[in-house]
Amino acid sequence: MVYETGNRTVDDAVSRVLDGETLDRTDGLALIAQPPDALAAGADIVRRHYSDGTVDACSIVNAKAGDCAEDCGFCAQSAHFDTGIDTYGFLGPEKVLEAAKRAEADGAQRFGIVVAEKGVSKEHRPEEWSEILEAIRLVRDETDVEVDASLGLLTEEEAEILSAEGLNHYNHNIETSRRYFPEVVGTHDFEDRLKTLRRAKAAGMDLCAGVILGMGESPTDRVDAAIELQDVGVSSLPVNILNPVEGTPMGDQEHAAISKTEVLKTIAVYRFLHPESRVRLTGGREVNLAPDEQHLPFEAGADGLLTGDYLTTEGQDPGDDIEIMERAGLEPNREVNEFDPERVKADHSDEPAPDTAVGTATSNAATELDD
Repeated sequence: MVYETGNRTVDDAVSRVLDGETLDRTDGLALIAQPPDALAAGADIVRRHYSDGTVDACSIVNAKAGDCAEDCGFCAQSAHFDTGIDTYGFLGPEKVLEAAKRAEADGAQRFGIVVAEKGVSKEHRPEEWSEILEAIRLVRDETDVEVDASLGLLTEEEAEILSAEGLNHYNHNIETSRRYFPEVVGTHDFEDRLKTLRRAKAAGMDLCAGVILGMGESPTDRVDAAIELQDVGVSSLPVNILNPVEGTPMGDQEHAAISKTEVLKTIAVYRFLHPESRVRLTGGREVNLAPDEQHLPFEAGADGLLTGDYLTTEGQDPGDDIEIMERAGLEPNREVNEFDPERVKADHSDEPAPDTAVGTATSNAATELDD
């Protein structure tokens, strides 16, 4: 395979990764300093070598909204901030199933059940815990999508139960580097998140854990976060870009504190550091990348996305997401859910969306990122 980009640092990294070598922090720091075109080209070579030429789509439901006791500075659902979102308790198994069927029709391969709280707690909220398990069973038994969840901190027992119920991926983002984490969250620490990831993996679940870019972190922080995720071992690495929400500590920004070029460089470096994982473009892409730019991350190593709506803000039409994949020369993954992409592109707008908190937070994003 020809893998020369003309950049010695990038070409050396490509060669080593294709030979099966795991790159380290020093490599990541050297790569993130390289010109974007060469870095993206090298990351695309790595993606083509390790992936199947598809973009894997996941979708989520905000199954329990707001009143979260944690103080994550980016989050509209924290009880510490006045963001005006709708709040509600657990939607119930049938509502979750309704959202899962919607995701299935939209072409998602994975469906995530998300609750806003520090941890679901089998001990302290047993009724809610039972409903969550029932929702997992319904989605598992009545759809073709794989069932994922983001339920906060877990005990070892809770992780083992979720794995036994067939939960595929456990999502628990680390958000940023260990160094920068205290600038973002004060009510729990970085190690708490790593403990939950380790428990979920030890119980047999795959891990979906990633970051939010543009919260004021440095390029070194972005590399350090990826190295932490190497140590844990993730199969899906979601890359969010900050969408500043009114009422949060980060809501006075008009856009994420990162340029479009740096977003693409970070995604490319993540592909080098996680060659066999799905590097997944997720929240904030619509307000930080113009419609004619959203294909660029998939030409710089990304091979996954979160389609449809987010937790408190609207996403974009899944049919548009399929067109973005195709513009990048890729096609949607249909390994689990054998849907018809043409039908999604043609018919999606006619289907009603399930009730969630989507669209109730006010984004302060006014402009796209600078180059």
